[in-house]
Amino acid sequence: MPAAPVERADAARNRRLLLDTAQRLVRDEGVRNLTMDELARRAGVGKGTVFRRFGNRSGLLVALLDHSEQKFQGAFLFGPPPLGPGAPPVQRLLAFGRARLLDIEVEGELHRAAELGEAEQRYRNPPYNVSRVHVTTLLREAGAPGDPRLLADALLAPLAAALVMHQLHDLEYTRDEIADNWETLARRVCVPE
Repeated sequence: MPAAPVERADAARNRRLLLDTAQRLVRDEGVRNLTMDELARRAGVGKGTVFRRFGNRSGLLVALLDHSEQKFQGAFLFGPPPLGPGAPPVQRLLAFGRARLLDIEVEGELHRAAELGEAEQRYRNPPYNVSRVHVTTLLREAGAPGDPRLLADALLAPLAAALVMHQLHDLEYTRDEIADNWETLARRVCVPE
């Protein structure tokens, strides 16, 4: 089987620049204001460069979600404690939930669009499975009773973007209120019988 093409270093740098710029734009002004034109302007490149790189706005959104997810995964797999290695498992689990809620508060429309667009595949996609394996591992290390894989799904369900966005915008809860309640649930799940 032929090897996957390797991206040149300058092309990878330009891709990161475009995605970091797009992430800031979404965080500052919302996903509705992320256009190919505005991204090109803010990144200081020609509009054709953005179109060549991502094809269209949908391609840009998919790449941006992947970029955001990779940063989040890097933080909980390799970053500093308490989110990253080095903290006790329950502290890492709680930091994971709070970090995910912050991502959804800031980039919620992007996450929700991805979840709704792939509803039947949501639980099979790599980002969900990386999070599921991580939470399962922390639950095992914490000695949580029950099947850690099922418990991981139960703890990840309240962190779904569609639900969190509904709680934030329609029910008018704050991120801290949602996070505090999720933490209560996570602590209860971790209590040995």
